[in-house]
Amino acid sequence: MATYADNRKARFDYEILEKYEAGIELLGVEVKSVRGGRMLLEGAFVIVRGGEAFLINAYIPPFQPQNVFADYDPLRNRKLLLTKKEIAALAGSERNKSLTIAPIAVYNKGKKIKVEIALVRGKKKRDKREDIKKREVGRELRRMMKDR
Repeated sequence: MATYADNRKARFDYEILEKYEAGIELLGVEVKSVRGGRMLLEGAFVIVRGGEAFLINAYIPPFQPQNVFADYDPLRNRKLLLTKKEIAALAGSERNKSLTIAPIAVYNKGKKIKVEIALVRGKKKRDKREDIKKREVGRELRRMMKDR
């Protein structure tokens, strides 16, 4: 299972509450570009409208810019493929103003391209500082163990 894109900023800025795996509708030029690792998830989010989930603001440049049709938009909305039960759960959670649905990673599962989305809550500044301290302490311990 290869990971094509990872949203590290979302993992730092948000506390992950629940994860879901979704398929994604892509055009042929987008599939080749994603498999080439050229997708960006920073600033992307998911909305639920009309019983369907959409990935908004995910940047996928065309595989060959000179061979793409004229009105191609790399930031277009892309439909996510989820079950009705999952969509209903996400729609109910989306009504809560303190929660957001964010894409975490894009990877393959067999020949399919999947998006890992998560129900997230924003972290406070002090929580981010704690994460940074834990990371620094872990690095220091690894350095000390390496020197021994």
